[in-house]
Amino acid sequence: MKRYCLAVDLVDDPSLIAEYEYWHSAANGWPEIKKSILDAGVINMEIYRIGNHMFMIMEVDEGFSFERKAAMDASNPKVQEWEQLMWKFQQSMPFAQQGEKWMLLKKKFN
Repeated sequence: MKRYCLAVDLVDDPSLIAEYEYWHSAANGWPEIKKSILDAGVINMEIYRIGNHMFMIMEVDEGFSFERKAAMDASNPKVQEWEQLMWKFQQSMPFAQQGEKWMLLKKKFN
């Protein structure tokens, strides 16, 4: 098993942050999104927030790759619909590439 940590910022607006959290609650999350995450080889995923900063921890199996996950997501209309919805709440970090949201963190201490 391997672990990845990623970060993204939310639009710094309390009402948008509340709506983002609504969509990520167990009662309101889309089952198709959870299935796509599991199908890609993600064993466990946790997301944390402080202010408008989001931090994700992903534990993945040996078959996981970001390239494979991106290809799976690109061919899944429900994932594309979800990603469009999430752009309402998320914003790229100042140093991100065009269209890039979640950014991989580099481990600095163990």
